[in-house]
Amino acid sequence: MLRRTAHLLALTSIFMLAALAKPNLAGDWKMNASKSEFGQFPAPSSWTQKITHEDPALKISGKLSTDNGDFNMEASYTTDGKECTNQFGPNPMKSVLKWDEETLLIETKGQFGENEFTMKDKWTLSPDGKTLTIQRHWASQMGEMDQKIVFDKQ
Repeated sequence: MLRRTAHLLALTSIFMLAALAKPNLAGDWKMNASKSEFGQFPAPSSWTQKITHEDPALKISGKLSTDNGDFNMEASYTTDGKECTNQFGPNPMKSVLKWDEETLLIETKGQFGENEFTMKDKWTLSPDGKTLTIQRHWASQMGEMDQKIVFDKQ
């Protein structure tokens, strides 16, 4: 009887730890334009990202192609709620990342020219780990807008 109880406790602990595990976002990702919605912004012609994720460290290198040219991006974050600063062109962007169960929440504050903005992201990984969906809300002096950006794992 004692052995059976010990086994049940061990199995319960394993299932609880698995339920607490955060998704690993690592991989090579390509934007799925047909499933993405960019609101008032023009959609990029392509967008790829390489994500390295060893929680709490999260690094992203990406390439975005638009009518205005190609843009390469590099950023390093932590998912522990501490503020991270990354440089995008001449502008520093300050972000705070934290988990809400299996959703990664990212709040970024920055500036383009004279326009300050706040960007709030909710990153979710599909159960099979093959689709990364970013729900994004932009707010600035010019107004607010929502976007949905869907990436497929390559």
